[in-house]
Amino acid sequence: MDQITTLTFFKFKNNKFWALKQMGLAQNKLKDVKDLEFYKFLGTGGGQGFSLWPDFSMYAFLGVWKNRDAYKKCFDSFNIFLEYKERADFQRNLELISIKSHGFWNGKNPFKSQKFALRDANKKKAVVLTRATINWNRLFQFWKAVPKASKAIENASGVEFFKGVGEWPFIQQATISIWDNFDSVNKFAYNNKSHSDIIKTTRQNKWYKEDLFSRFYLISDTTKKLN
Repeated sequence: MDQITTLTFFKFKNNKFWALKQMGLAQNKLKDVKDLEFYKFLGTGGGQGFSLWPDFSMYAFLGVWKNRDAYKKCFDSFNIFLEYKERADFQRNLELISIKSHGFWNGKNPFKSQKFALRDANKKKAVVLTRATINWNRLFQFWKAVPKASKAIENASGVEFFKGVGEWPFIQQATISIWDNFDSVNKFAYNNKSHSDIIKTTRQNKWYKEDLFSRFYLISDTTKKLN
């Protein structure tokens, strides 16, 4: 298996201020890690995640690795991850294989679309990641549409989990969702009128300075109580 993407959520009952500080401090601690091709420390939104108000108890780390061995070696031994595990109370880790991605994140697309025969691929859960930098003069329109978007996905058939994440409040936003399969994803994407209307509006009104849409197979989904 080649490139692998991981998304890890850390939940904090205590040490919330420490976790908040890492949004600014931790980024440079991984810049020289071998075989870590792209990474982001992310905050999360309140409630289901589609909220102006942050969830100060949950943070996430997104990593794109050359392969799974590189991921395991770094995540199991590097100081910043050991600190997260020591201070957090709960961890959920998703391992993903990119199958289709278009758009840009900070000027590049970090997810390599992989074509290979995956055993029981039709039984694998699907993961969708969207990310955008919102134009300053479109912020009000964007956030005004968020409740409608949140309700649409909340009521969608086949969705198991969804959460809003982001690098910077208000302007750099992303969503992660887990689905039963890609049939459920496609039905929502192409048959849900509320969702289609929002997508149409974003394009017509040029809400985004930059955006990205990626699909993945969910290879592993594990949870662990840390403290």
